[in-house]
Amino acid sequence: MRSLIFAFLVAIASHTSPVLGQEAAPDAPQSVKPGINKAFLDPDLDVEKWIKRFEVESREVFRARTQIVKQLKLSPGDRIADIGTGTGLFVEPFSEAVGNKGWVYALDIAPKFVERVGKMAEILHLNNVTPVLSGQDDIRLAPGSVDVAFICDVYHHFEYPAASLASIRKALVPGGTLVLIDFERIPGKSREWTLNHVRAGKATFRKEIEKAGFEFVEEAKVPALNENYFLRFRRK
Repeated sequence: MRSLIFAFLVAIASHTSPVLGQEAAPDAPQSVKPGINKAFLDPDLDVEKWIKRFEVESREVFRARTQIVKQLKLSPGDRIADIGTGTGLFVEPFSEAVGNKGWVYALDIAPKFVERVGKMAEILHLNNVTPVLSGQDDIRLAPGSVDVAFICDVYHHFEYPAASLASIRKALVPGGTLVLIDFERIPGKSREWTLNHVRAGKATFRKEIEKAGFEFVEEAKVPALNENYFLRFRRK
């Protein structure tokens, strides 16, 4: 009798998962624009080249950086994630805005950019800054660890936006703020570079963010921005 029961249990086990309690792995996220970040993932990335490209008066968000920081309305003690920090353009003003009791997480998928921000924080004695190497579909921050998520001229580089937004929502506290700055993409009006490089316009990006669990708050006016828009959302 015992041998029959044992055989029955073995037969049942053979039709179940080989690991007890293990669920099927979720489908891998689908890229919306394969290869968009190839240049930034290059181990030989030339940081100086990107500094000359990003930190110049001809770049609109560089000219508007003071107004952008003001419009973020950061308070002492806030914790902000600078997602796609790049060369670290906003790291120092964010550090100053949140003060000694706040924190700045400077995130990027490019190891060379993360390394530069670390050195910059050390040289400038920005003791409230932590550089973070993000994944392409996960910002790699702990749940509820930030009050503000800042995405400036970077969202159109999100190769896996749904997965990345899910990780951002997880990292934000309930009611936390997400700010999106990106290029206006309007056929017949926007530059050819924008039309070719940016995959979608403001309405599409807004829908994606709302679908990810965020409530649209406002489109804020930043006088120095013409080619870019500033959208504010709240984490539900």
